[in-house]
Amino acid sequence: MDKLEHLVSRAEQVLTKLEALFNAPVEPIDWKATAWRWVMQNQRGSLQAVQHLHQISLENIQFVDAQKAEIVRNTRQFLQGLPANHVLLTGARGTGKSSLVKALLHAYAKDGLRLIEVEKHDLIHLNQIVNLVRNRKEKFIIFCDDLTFEASDVGYKALKVVLDGSIAGGADNVLIYATSNRKNLMPEFMADNLAMQYDGGEIRPNETLDEKVALAERFGLWLSFYPFDQDEYLAICKSWLATLDVPWNEVARAAALSFSHTRGMRSGRVAYQFARDYAGKLRLK
Repeated sequence: MDKLEHLVSRAEQVLTKLEALFNAPVEPIDWKATAWRWVMQNQRGSLQAVQHLHQISLENIQFVDAQKAEIVRNTRQFLQGLPANHVLLTGARGTGKSSLVKALLHAYAKDGLRLIEVEKHDLIHLNQIVNLVRNRKEKFIIFCDDLTFEASDVGYKALKVVLDGSIAGGADNVLIYATSNRKNLMPEFMADNLAMQYDGGEIRPNETLDEKVALAERFGLWLSFYPFDQDEYLAICKSWLATLDVPWNEVARAAALSFSHTRGMRSGRVAYQFARDYAGKLRLK
């Protein structure tokens, strides 16, 4: 009997702790911030202000002038209350896709632009996020970085609803900007190309394939990014070293090329990493 009473007592203690955990007050949203992350805690989501923003300017992003001009134009339309599109940035890794979105915040926060970063697995909460900011005067970009889906993911359906607009209508002060290393956000398989493939008894498998491909088409503006050649890579290295007050010379050029060879690629990201590595070595005591 004592053992049973002990177990009941322990169970009541656990329940009390769980109730306190799930009923804990949600931190109020810091609307003075310019960027937030959607964070899930205790089965509840909230907008957590980003205290230390990645400071990068549009001028720091080079050799993507056409893509930069398009996304800046679309963002300015959005800020001025004009029609604007959701944006999908696709292509080679390290070419400035994510940096370009962050640089927009740096350039236009003073004009009311705000950024909310949402991880892929939290996209099922998109409608909740939109409802939180729907009546705010600011303009919000919901930023989804490195966006791809597996066949079993359900988040793409929530994304599709926001991109298309539900029966309740979209929010005029919200756009989605997403980056991806591949154009088709849903995976495609060789079996998808077999016209007579009926695994699982599906009568019209081509409609499933259409749904996989069509998600990207719901973004009104597509921007493609391509790998940099050697001269472009070196120019970016030189630019980043200049921001760190390090002179560009033949020694730096040779070091930049050697660094890219060890990484097996030339990109803006690799150039930035080289500049930090090289500047740090020079100043190391």
